[in-house]
Amino acid sequence: MKSERVSQYLTLLAKVVSLLFHPLLMPLYGLLVIFYAPTILAYLPSAVKKILFLIILINNVFVPLSLMPYFRYRNIITSWAIGERKERILPLIVTSVLYSVTAYVIYRFKIPGFIKSYILVSAFLVIAVTILNFWWKVSIHSTAAGAVTALIAILSIMMQADLRGLLVMAILITGIIMSARLYLNSHKPAEVWTGLFIGMAGSGLTLLIL
Repeated sequence: MKSERVSQYLTLLAKVVSLLFHPLLMPLYGLLVIFYAPTILAYLPSAVKKILFLIILINNVFVPLSLMPYFRYRNIITSWAIGERKERILPLIVTSVLYSVTAYVIYRFKIPGFIKSYILVSAFLVIAVTILNFWWKVSIHSTAAGAVTALIAILSIMMQADLRGLLVMAILITGIIMSARLYLNSHKPAEVWTGLFIGMAGSGLTLLIL
């Protein structure tokens, strides 16, 4: 009885972690890191920060989420978790289009190139995961977490800022997210680790090159 209750608590905790660090929210967290980490980018005008935040919040979070009830109503998805690989295809394609539109709009802004590159990275990663999802169900949670972790590392290197505490925190949170996905049986270990690799490598290399 006690072990069953512990299992229920752990399942609830894993679901809360998965929700708090949902892939749609991670780019926003990364943007907040860019805005408020002790680098020169923190001096970006607050009005510009608000505009960028709202664009991503609306187009990359609210719009995709608002389409979920329609997908559920049309039986395109059978659960809010979208656990089946085939069910993820259309939502991912729609999200890829929305992220691409966001990247196009923001790329026209007169803002630091690093921020533009980060938004572009987010679009690239969603497209990459979408393409891969036609054959294999990679963990999008791990991809997003890996991307933010790489962002912090590259931000620290390129801006010569001491972000070690933030980086350690990001690594720990990434580990918790991966553990949560595995505990919920949402993914196999290979799918979780592949997602992490795609997120870290894709984000890190792109931010260094662009």
